[in-house]
Amino acid sequence: MLSQVRDLDLQLLRLFISVVENGGFSAAQGDLGIGQSTISTQMAKLETRLGFRVCERGKAGFRLTPKGEEVLLATRKLFTALDVFKNEARGMADKLLGDLCIGLSEALDPHVLAKVSEAIRLFRQRNQAVQIELRSAAPAELERRLLQDQMHLAIGYFSGVQAAIDHQLLFTEEQALYCGDAHPFFARKKLTLEELSAQDGVKYPYRFDQADDPWQAQVSSARSEQVEGTLAFVLSGAHLGYLPTHIAAPWVAAGRLRALLPKQLSFSVNFYLGSHRGRQPSEAQKAFAADLFSAFQQR
Repeated sequence: MLSQVRDLDLQLLRLFISVVENGGFSAAQGDLGIGQSTISTQMAKLETRLGFRVCERGKAGFRLTPKGEEVLLATRKLFTALDVFKNEARGMADKLLGDLCIGLSEALDPHVLAKVSEAIRLFRQRNQAVQIELRSAAPAELERRLLQDQMHLAIGYFSGVQAAIDHQLLFTEEQALYCGDAHPFFARKKLTLEELSAQDGVKYPYRFDQADDPWQAQVSSARSEQVEGTLAFVLSGAHLGYLPTHIAAPWVAAGRLRALLPKQLSFSVNFYLGSHRGRQPSEAQKAFAADLFSAFQQR
């Protein structure tokens, strides 16, 4: 009784198909490249494995038994299924599969988002069937999700204190110190660092990767982890705060914000592509990272 199909069984079944298609043992010799006695021995092995006769052979000629007819149908189905499997497996060898969860820092420059979109376009041109999820979050949340394997990649500025996160520099973002049009310093042409340091500033619980911002407020009654919150505080005229220049630009153009001592107090923030250092990246993750860097290298 055949309980498991082994490689030898497949060989015997292929021989069986050839014998049937050639109409007998003698006629199958040329096709199989072996003698009639060897064919007869192999067919006997197949019948022993199956536990019943599949054909009658002798002076009356070759013919299949009723069970042999059923084995023939089942064998053809088996080899058709094997061919389908081989074709699909061959296609999967170079195909990217699985899921990708990618984190994005909040309030990214439209130019940066355009680069991310270009990376997605490049990735979708590959041989792939990958489900991609994009999540926006504050920097601390991006780090937490990377560490807890809830994200595969994240684009943001990071504290630099998490040794488990691998950082690859992607781009830089300019930050400047701003005040709103309702602040007393908005119309002042000359300002000193001493005067600025005495002003109420927005506190950032999550630090940039720089050790210190160029300007530090001695007093802070405002706190925000998000750019939108900082913008609201600064627009109120009650606080000074750092903002990405691309966020402040339309408000500056509208006469609502002013950068204070930009040559002295502006600075650049490095944005990285972060991933968990201790996790083996999937082929899809490596491919998307490559497409992301390719997109950012384009002008």
